[in-house]
Amino acid sequence: MSKIYILALDQGTTSSRSVIVDEKGEIIAIEQQEFKQIFPETSWVEHNASEILETQLSTIKKVIKKANIQAKNIVGLGITNQRETTVVWNKTTGKPIYNAIVWQDKRTANICEDLKKKGLEKHIKKTTGLVVDAYFSGTKILWILENVQGAKEEANKGNLLFGTIDSWLLWNLSDKKIHATDYSNASRTMLFDINNLCWDATILSALKIPKEMLPEVKPSSFNFGDFILDGCKIPIAGIAGDQQAALFGQTCFKKGEAKNTYGTGCFLLMNTGTKPQYSKNGLLTTIAWGINNKVYYALEGSVFVAGAAIQWLRDGLEIIKSAEESEFFSQQVDEENPVIVVPAFAGLGAPYWDMYARGAIFGLTRDTGKNHLIKATLQSLAYQTKDLLIAMQNDAETPLTALKVDGGASANNLLMQFQADILNTAVDRPKNTETTVMGAAYLAGICVGLWQLSDIETDKKIDKEFVPNITEEKRNRLYKKWLKAIERSKNWID
Repeated sequence: MSKIYILALDQGTTSSRSVIVDEKGEIIAIEQQEFKQIFPETSWVEHNASEILETQLSTIKKVIKKANIQAKNIVGLGITNQRETTVVWNKTTGKPIYNAIVWQDKRTANICEDLKKKGLEKHIKKTTGLVVDAYFSGTKILWILENVQGAKEEANKGNLLFGTIDSWLLWNLSDKKIHATDYSNASRTMLFDINNLCWDATILSALKIPKEMLPEVKPSSFNFGDFILDGCKIPIAGIAGDQQAALFGQTCFKKGEAKNTYGTGCFLLMNTGTKPQYSKNGLLTTIAWGINNKVYYALEGSVFVAGAAIQWLRDGLEIIKSAEESEFFSQQVDEENPVIVVPAFAGLGAPYWDMYARGAIFGLTRDTGKNHLIKATLQSLAYQTKDLLIAMQNDAETPLTALKVDGGASANNLLMQFQADILNTAVDRPKNTETTVMGAAYLAGICVGLWQLSDIETDKKIDKEFVPNITEEKRNRLYKKWLKAIERSKNWID
């Protein structure tokens, strides 16, 4: 009997990747291709959607060749994608009418202010679970309709389609037959009612967006349609936004389970079960995924500066040559580190939301050296994660049962041990840290009957579990120092 495989696409902010996963859940081949970042003006970020499609198709061909398999042995295809990035295209020509406006783009801040002035902030929070922000897709669609010549008229005639990157790929992979998205991506548009699972007429009216532009919304594990490759039909069977896919890939299937991705910033998501939990601490309420006729929700928070603080040590202060060195130098500080670094380079996010806070270093003495500073910067990632998790647990009224970690800095054993110590909970690092693309593969594999949820949980291999190893008295003392430093960084100037 021939082996069977899942093809998973990971369409990210800087590159497109394709991955082949075998029936045991093992990755056997990866191909990646970067694409151009476009910055037309300050705080504007764009991508060429056609180039994204080309790079994704190119990596599909290359990864199949690299894995030395045939299309007929691929039983399902999963997609995970950069979220919120917005594409509007003509459904007759199939061409985008403007570059994709990327999630990082801030050009629609004034549109967001107008929505607030119209008193829509509470409605948007209650309906979509989100805050009014240029980050999300809704205001980006309006900007395209108002700034591309003839776009508004074409949209009103029903000739234009909107999609996040998953929808753009799906439409093209299905030979322009399927215009759809999944619940997780829809919940990031600032247009979707996460309670009633439909597009919200009030917000669409406020943004003058014709409903006909919007994709049909389906579960995340679902047969969306077929991708024809070498004459073979491959079901497109799983779609999820990247952070939700990582939550699924980390097998955070139970209420109270959370994952933290340690990247330039940190993305922390907690599964809150089948009912949305609204935040009183500035966290986002989002749909995690739809599967087996149920919709699961999550709370999401982000740390603005995580890995970026380690980059600052390397590039700004030049006291380390690589991020990996941070662990070695931190280990040279045997005693309790008296130094606290608050990396508020871009203000403080949740749960503080203070845009005027600035980075600060506390606890300097005459014998302070670079090792103390490096260790304190590393520890700041763990402290900020604790801040978010306390907010999440308060909002969800659910205790943290486990923190599962991925991303570059999760390889740092000293950081992961300190994270477990300061949280007083186990921190699990998987052997396979490709959790985002595995989330897409799992969703597709479940849909086509290759796996069940229980199979994935059983097969999940832990590289290392870090367990708390300090006293409650020390934990409280350290965290109290951090909180004091936070307050002083917020009050650094009148």
